[in-house]
Amino acid sequence: MKNKLKLKGRCLLKLSDLTDAEMIGLLDLADQLKRMKALGIRGDRLRRKSIALIFEKASTRTRSAFTVAAVDEGGSVEYLGTRDIHLGKKESIKDSARVLGRMYDGIQFRGFKQETVEILARYAGVPVWNGLTDESHPTQALADLMTIREYFHALAGLKVVYIGDGRNNVCTSLMVGCAKAGIHFVDCTPPELAPDPAGLDAARILARGNDATVTVCHDPAAAVRGANVIYTDVWVSMGEEAQSAERRRLLQPYQVNMPLMRQTGSLENNSVIFLHCLPAFHNHDTELTREVGALEVTDDVFEAPFSRVFDQAENRLHTIKAVMVATMSDLEE
Repeated sequence: MKNKLKLKGRCLLKLSDLTDAEMIGLLDLADQLKRMKALGIRGDRLRRKSIALIFEKASTRTRSAFTVAAVDEGGSVEYLGTRDIHLGKKESIKDSARVLGRMYDGIQFRGFKQETVEILARYAGVPVWNGLTDESHPTQALADLMTIREYFHALAGLKVVYIGDGRNNVCTSLMVGCAKAGIHFVDCTPPELAPDPAGLDAARILARGNDATVTVCHDPAAAVRGANVIYTDVWVSMGEEAQSAERRRLLQPYQVNMPLMRQTGSLENNSVIFLHCLPAFHNHDTELTREVGALEVTDDVFEAPFSRVFDQAENRLHTIKAVMVATMSDLEE
């Protein structure tokens, strides 16, 4: 496998850790790895590599993707939940990092504080990857960009509109990814949930360097006009459950439904797709939606032919595999 990425030994804590070229290089590598898997070709780039998966938050896609990706390339993983290790409780994060780094070849962390994954990276001495924190979700953004590029065969010049909680980790990571890829990004959100001004300014600087724009809009109908991608996420993130009723009130006008999709003006010529990082509250199959109905997206949009949410979910596997392979092996051997 030939790839000019020079990421061996590096960590991925947020998408801005990567240059624009490195980010695109990871997408290219993910494409290669996806093709290999489709052909039934198993790699050995992670042979004899042991990987720790630290989880403070529950997970379906992140845990599954890291596990299958490692096994596909000959590696092994150990799941470490909050009841399995002393991280930050009986033992400092710094001390745990130095212990785990002497036993494992790489560490994934999915949890609450960005500070935790940064301390792990500072002291472990091995590659550390952010599987999600309250501040950042870089592996999700990579999968999002991979999915968009698979459909449109390009990234630069497209228009992506995120609708919902405009300052959560998924939105802000996608905003950075779009800026680095030359995609015009619109954060459509209530004023109360607008992104942090410093992060917004940083994304705009990145976007200007790639002939793109980053804007904030509070009117969904105006925001989606001419969009190529409509993206949403749950209205209440993990750890914010107490705010559920207020969030539903605030974000109901930002629900992605079929009338809103039609206002893109792009349905007729198949030039728009719908994305969601999942899980999604789109029908009556969960405890919450049995009570209140669909939330951030309606079932007809979620199940529509233009929905690419399960391609997007699968691509978590391929992009995470690319990150691990690039940071733990010599790609040009």
